[in-house]
Amino acid sequence: MPDEIILPSHTHLDRLGIPYERRSFPTTIERGAASVARALGFAERQMVKTLIFETDLGERALVMLGGDQSAVSGHLKKLLGSRNIRLASPEAVVATTGYAIGSIPPFHWQPEGFRSFLEESLMKEPLLGVGTGRWGEEILIAPADLVRASRARIVNLTERERPVTGGGRL
Repeated sequence: MPDEIILPSHTHLDRLGIPYERRSFPTTIERGAASVARALGFAERQMVKTLIFETDLGERALVMLGGDQSAVSGHLKKLLGSRNIRLASPEAVVATTGYAIGSIPPFHWQPEGFRSFLEESLMKEPLLGVGTGRWGEEILIAPADLVRASRARIVNLTERERPVTGGGRL
C-alpha cells in the first residue's frame, strides 16, 4: 500500500531481513494485550507485553511476557541480580525506550549491552504480536524472529518450580 506508515520498528526488521506481518486495530479499543488480542483474533498469550523493569542499581531491562502472564518476582530478581526491582515509571520508560507505555516495540531502541528477556513458553506459539510504537498498529512475528530482532535471552519467568535460566539466545 502506498500510504502505509513506515515506523522505526518496521525499518529495523526490514534491515535485518526478518519477516513479519503488519496488522491494524481500532485506536479506540481499551489499552492492553487482551483488547488487542480480541481485536485481531488471537489468544491473549500471543500478544506480548513489553515491560521495562529497573533495579536499585539503576539498570533497566526489557521483559517480554504473554498478555495473560505474570513474572515470578523471585525469578526477575535473580535474573536482574537485585533484590530491589520494580516496574519503571512512565517517565523512565519514555527516557529508556523513546515510547510511552502501551505500544513499546521490543526492538530497535536498545543500546549495546541493554538486556532483554523473553518468557520461554512463548517460543511454542506460532506467531506473536508486538507493539510498533504507535497504538493501533501491531507486528506479527515468529518467536525465533522476535528473539533475533530484540537480541533477547529466552528464560523461564512464569513457572515458580523451575529455574529461571532457559535455553539462552537462539
